[in-house]
Amino acid sequence: MQASWSGSIVFGMVSVPVQLFKATETHAGPRFHQVHEKDGGRIRLKRFCETEDKEVPYREIAKGYETEDDEQLILTSKDFEALPIPSKNIIDVQAFVDAGTFDPMQYESAYYVGLGKRSPGKPYALLREAMREDGKVAVAKVTLTSRESLAVLRVVDDLLVLHTMLWPDEVRPARGIEPPADEKLHANELRMAQSLMQQMSEGFTVADLRDEYREAVEALIEAKLTGGEAAMEPRPKPVSNVVDITELLQRSIDAQKARHGGKGAAAKGGADEEAEAEAEAAGGEEPAAAAPRTASKKSASARKSAPAKKTASSSSGAKKTAASSRKTAASTKKTAAKKTPAKAPAKKTTRKAG
Repeated sequence: MQASWSGSIVFGMVSVPVQLFKATETHAGPRFHQVHEKDGGRIRLKRFCETEDKEVPYREIAKGYETEDDEQLILTSKDFEALPIPSKNIIDVQAFVDAGTFDPMQYESAYYVGLGKRSPGKPYALLREAMREDGKVAVAKVTLTSRESLAVLRVVDDLLVLHTMLWPDEVRPARGIEPPADEKLHANELRMAQSLMQQMSEGFTVADLRDEYREAVEALIEAKLTGGEAAMEPRPKPVSNVVDITELLQRSIDAQKARHGGKGAAAKGGADEEAEAEAEAAGGEEPAAAAPRTASKKSASARKSAPAKKTASSSSGAKKTAASSRKTAASTKKTAAKKTPAKAPAKKTTRKAG
């Protein structure tokens, strides 16, 4: 890894020679250049002087500043080199503060801070361990290239890491764009939102994420080279015009369950949730829907026939009526016994459908 900056961390009268190494990199994908679509000719940008009507080399280019009176000042590289910048070759530590002092919105680039060439390791280790034990980060100023930046030094494992930051007045205030404060949220909506958050987070790892656009561009280039067509995944369908947030949350939960291989759609009510729980406890089979209704009809018939038996036994013609009731009951049992097997296929069919 090649160092991008060399200097020293200075706090008080202590100086620690260090080097900065770029900690991040951007995978931009295939590199393109501009061409004329008609004939493939390269499109080039030239440094062109309007006064002399000719192209000029980079070494002759300076910086111009226009005043309010349309006067132009010319500043050369020598002018900038002569500026007295205290943090030009140092990481100038201003103070040590708690780690949570800064809003992540201020963070910009990150650099690993390594030891400078032929520098002792003790001052570096002393600063690192003092910051680690106190839970502090160092607020500093540093000049990288031509701009002085606010910076933070923090401990990551056994290294110091420097983050360049935006100055406080470079973060725009968010006044006037906040959502209305009088929005009423229902407890059911919050529970569904939290359920969706849990579903989306199940088995998630950042390492599994990838740049799908870059992969698609690379596949397109490969297909063009081989004379074929890139197999593009279908784009997700746009959300329908549903204004009910509860329905959208339910759809999202259902989609996440299907994505994670869940059985069936999300429950629509307490009865369906209980049925699914019973089905899982029974080995994955769903309970027959018709069985409880049949049983309730039989119970109702039994309850109706019971008072008839009591009425018959208390009447004056007890023997004849009781005999008739016994025949009727026996006939009812035979009829029920014949009808009961007919319900069995319906139960099997329900299992197969499930």
